[in-house]
Amino acid sequence: MGMERRLLARNKVSTIVYLSVPGGRFHRCRARNLSAMGVFLELKAMGLPAGTVVNLVFAVTLGSTIRLHRRRAIVTHISERGAGLMMQGRPSVKRGAVAEVSGS
Repeated sequence: MGMERRLLARNKVSTIVYLSVPGGRFHRCRARNLSAMGVFLELKAMGLPAGTVVNLVFAVTLGSTIRLHRRRAIVTHISERGAGLMMQGRPSVKRGAVAEVSGS
């Protein structure tokens, strides 16, 4: 077993994340593990080399409310299963980042 390089433990998740390169269109991915500092996304080959800065939008459902969490991240590694990303800076809080979903 290799040495753990992460600063914080990751938690297993199954959350939808939208990824885009700045100025590009969003691609739907699934986060498989997550910490405050990083995330592993299952994604199809997008030609993103390590070091690429990307925009992430996490869609978190809380009952009938969907909260959108926007973060910037750097691609740290790519594998056939997906990509590991390291979060940059602190999360930004923007008004209007919550969308109500109808219950019907």
